[in-house]
Amino acid sequence: MSAFPKRVVVTGVGAVAPNGLGMAAYREALKAGRSGIAHHEELANLKFACQIGGKPPVGPDEAEALIPEAELAKLNEAMVYATMAAVEAARMSGEAVDLKKGYAQTPVDWDTGVVVGCGIGGMDTMFEELAPVMAAAADQEPGMGCRPMGTDIVPKIMESSVSVAVGKFLGLGGQTTTNSSACNTGTEAIFEAFKHLQLGFAESMYAGGAEGTHYGTWSGFDAMRDVLCSKFNDMPEKGSQPMGAGACGFVPAGGAGVLRLETLERAQKRGAKILCELVAAYCNSGGQRDGGTMTFPNPDGVARCIRKVLKDSGVAPSRIGLINGHLTSTGADPREVASWIKALELSLDKFPLIQSTKSMIGHTLGAAGALEAAAVVDQIVGGYVHPSINSETVHPQIPIGASIPHEKLDRELEYVIKASFGFGDVNGCLLFKRWDGK
Repeated sequence: MSAFPKRVVVTGVGAVAPNGLGMAAYREALKAGRSGIAHHEELANLKFACQIGGKPPVGPDEAEALIPEAELAKLNEAMVYATMAAVEAARMSGEAVDLKKGYAQTPVDWDTGVVVGCGIGGMDTMFEELAPVMAAAADQEPGMGCRPMGTDIVPKIMESSVSVAVGKFLGLGGQTTTNSSACNTGTEAIFEAFKHLQLGFAESMYAGGAEGTHYGTWSGFDAMRDVLCSKFNDMPEKGSQPMGAGACGFVPAGGAGVLRLETLERAQKRGAKILCELVAAYCNSGGQRDGGTMTFPNPDGVARCIRKVLKDSGVAPSRIGLINGHLTSTGADPREVASWIKALELSLDKFPLIQSTKSMIGHTLGAAGALEAAAVVDQIVGGYVHPSINSETVHPQIPIGASIPHEKLDRELEYVIKASFGFGDVNGCLLFKRWDGK
């Protein structure tokens, strides 16, 4: 274990988002303020109240272009997304990865691990493979009822399947694990990888989150009154309105985001292009006290989480150029903004820009923090701020309307802070810094 915390940098990013497959398409959509939310007839046929959602443009052709057909049959939807995002991150970081050409013969990378989380994994497998077999089990011979499911069923429904898939295809010999912390999952995964590197347990980590889009994943949220958006089924691109006056519930979505994190020494030694630095990260809980519940965060816990990363980094709030919030398009948005105001202790006229990536991609659950972190890294590298769409009329309880960008801005960003807050009153915060070569 390292005696001193090591510096951690980002050398690769991968994204499978509802509004773009791959970072180039994701970037283009973010800059243009283009939504990836669509109406889904399947949800209408199932009588869902919310009939819109964000599904990445990944079909058999896109998946088979990257993953060998024999291997693809062993993966659930979230595993496919995680693999695609991780391979993109690896390639961006300078690794020559080709899963079609004998990936299994590549040597094990003993210095690299993976933490890729998932909120509600394997629902597509459970509904489409496990359930039909079990329904027909009574007609089978004794001892044969479960046999039709085959031998791949357990790897496809275990929660750690997303990280195991990434570890397999990239040949990672470090810790390979999956976290699950509701909407904070992707951010927490990056925090866990950050700690792992700082303490010297690995030299490189793939970190992020993945989530499928099966209706079974979204059904429980649809059963919760006023949690999902049900008023814009005929205008899906308007459904996600974080910080907007018309916000009426979040729009469910899926996808994956993966960052490759490395120690500064490792990245420099191998001559990798450094995208930015992750200077501080933290996770905590509000204990479901003082206003904190299963669905709402304790405001003091949120403020403490934000202040912790600022304290650890030694960065004054006035140096923050952009906040990428959790901001889900629910009644929690004004409370979140109030927590940011409390934590930063800046006058409203000095408040930094604040955005919600969910305005364009919806709420990707376990992948949310990771896809939003990918957007943060890209904005730092590209010198821009993406708009927060559908918020032209700001919620009346949000007093920092002037800080919400409604169109793309060209902006050099030194520090960007990103936070997530999840069911169970759990919080996560990341602070990224532009790489200046020092």
